[in-house]
Amino acid sequence: MQSDPSANQSDVLRESSVIEFGIYNRLTLPDEQRPWAVRELVLEIGDQMEVEDALARLHGAGLVHRCGEFVWATRAALAAVAIEM
Repeated sequence: MQSDPSANQSDVLRESSVIEFGIYNRLTLPDEQRPWAVRELVLEIGDQMEVEDALARLHGAGLVHRCGEFVWATRAALAAVAIEM
């Protein structure tokens, strides 16, 4: 019997969202607002490909700046966090 592929896709999307939030959270914490090396994020999260994919999505949404191997939150991302508080 074959498993439902939509269930697996749902799990992947959920995991991707968790990783994106983890990166977004690290980049926007008030005492951690600095350029982060991608390698640092990989060491904290544990999966190079997932981190790269999440950063690409965050960058595409205008929430992350990238310069070489460094990333940091955009003003828009920081403003969104300030509004939530």
